[in-house]
Amino acid sequence: MRTHRAALLVTAVALTPALVFSTPAFAASPAATSASVTSSSGTPVDEMSEEELRIAVLRLMAREEAGRGVDREGSEALDGTVEDLRAFLTTGYRLAQAEDDRVAVFRLLADPDSGKAVVREINEVLDTNTPEALRAYLETGHRLAQAEDDRVAVFRLLADPAISDALRALALETIEGTPEELRYFLETGRYEVDG
Repeated sequence: MRTHRAALLVTAVALTPALVFSTPAFAASPAATSASVTSSSGTPVDEMSEEELRIAVLRLMAREEAGRGVDREGSEALDGTVEDLRAFLTTGYRLAQAEDDRVAVFRLLADPDSGKAVVREINEVLDTNTPEALRAYLETGHRLAQAEDDRVAVFRLLADPAISDALRALALETIEGTPEELRYFLETGRYEVDG
């Protein structure tokens, strides 16, 4: 299965837009056709003025998780008609964000520093093949999988017989810490102790 994923990785990254729009999960998903975006005043998309539609599209394009897919589709909607803006807000944004999320997940999978837990979780998300699973992984799942890999790295460090007492004490203190504390220890903290 890994060999299959590795072989598909290069192709999938290059063909992500085609893959996103052709997968059955997107075509058959009721959420893809019934997404409801409202303005900050609570106005439904069908009742928004052109100005409100443009502002809503620009806000989605400005979100941190928006990537090339959202930028491309949002720009096309902004250059189009009022119907194009509504279509982007009701279905286009979800599909474009899923495309960006899929690219982000494949980049994590291709990263040689990704550990076993990260790779395992990404494979499970890709097997699920839904926009919601991709988004959930990027929002919370990756952080937790990375923490699992970081904990393993700290245990490996503790197994080193040449570790100093100060570093051992800090590693033992960090092992039960938050994902952010584990990451900080591995990237910076351990070098401050023995530095």
